Amino acid sequence: MTSTRPFHMNDLFRFNNVNLDILTETFNMPFYLQYMSRWPELFTVAEAPDNSIMGYMLGKSEGSDSLWHGHVSAVTVAPLYRRLGLAKTLMEDLESTSSNVYNAYFVDLFVRSSNTLAISMYEKFGYIRYRRVLGYYSGDDAEDALDMRKALPRDKHKQSEIPLDKPVLPEDLEW
Repeated sequence: MTSTRPFHMNDLFRFNNVNLDILTETFNMPFYLQYMSRWPELFTVAEAPDNSIMGYMLGKSEGSDSLWHGHVSAVTVAPLYRRLGLAKTLMEDLESTSSNVYNAYFVDLFVRSSNTLAISMYEKFGYIRYRRVLGYYSGDDAEDALDMRKALPRDKHKQSEIPLDKPVLPEDLEW
């Protein structure tokens, strides 16, 4: 049986089975530590009965006024545990915390525009394609990102889900 729990400092030494995957963004140690100290309730791990890490969610809250939202910085599941509904469980946990703890208007995330499997998964979870961010991902695999959003109960009229009709540049992002 899978359990979810807050991410612990020692998990940073135990999650290679999840992070050593081509589809997973890997960050530097201070990045993870910042999330653990500022938004611990949005940094969750899914754990197998043998205590191995099956996946994790890394999120934060940011913005102001009607742009106050939860942000998915990373949601990833180890290849061995994919297609079991873990990503959905982790996403629902972040959405619930964003709504019930942070009183956010929406949750957003960025995904590589070429990652059609992830885009399809997020759409099944109720996310919409809000806008394209030109050149968001840099480096050898430079490409655009899709900014996807899902309105939370505080956004009664789903204003946060009205798509933009033209792409933006990374420097034009609000947060």
